[in-house]
Amino acid sequence: MINFEDLYDSYAEDIYRFSLFLSRDSDEAKDITSETFIRVWVRKNTIRTETLKAYLITIARNIYLEKKRKMKRQVRLIDNHSDPSSSPENIVESRIYLTKIREKLNTLPEIDQTVFILRVINDLPYEEISRMLELSITTAKVKVHRIRKKLLELDLGKEVG
Repeated sequence: MINFEDLYDSYAEDIYRFSLFLSRDSDEAKDITSETFIRVWVRKNTIRTETLKAYLITIARNIYLEKKRKMKRQVRLIDNHSDPSSSPENIVESRIYLTKIREKLNTLPEIDQTVFILRVINDLPYEEISRMLELSITTAKVKVHRIRKKLLELDLGKEVG
């Protein structure tokens, strides 16, 4: 039996990164991560997937989608604070690169974004992604391939995934 501290220490960073990529907001990602672990701990006897990581990511995604539905009518403020420890050149280059990728990803349906994030950022196998999102393995592979192709069309000069 795993205790809460071990569970949190093992998966919190992955869940936070996934939540941050979905929400694009550090505070919201922290909230989603916290809520994910609370829900898992309350329902610790009802894990429905083969891996605990996949179960946690599924819960985080559901929390994000719930929040998104509730917040549809609110307008987000853009945070323009920069990291003072980075050089200006690195900040500009990174922001341009990430902005182009996010803009392209934002044009895609949420399910496509999620498949891409799960595969490329969280390195989950296609079989697990297909079970989590109730897609065929082929569909998941095709979605990731098409998104990579679209991102490469941006001519960013960097390899994606």
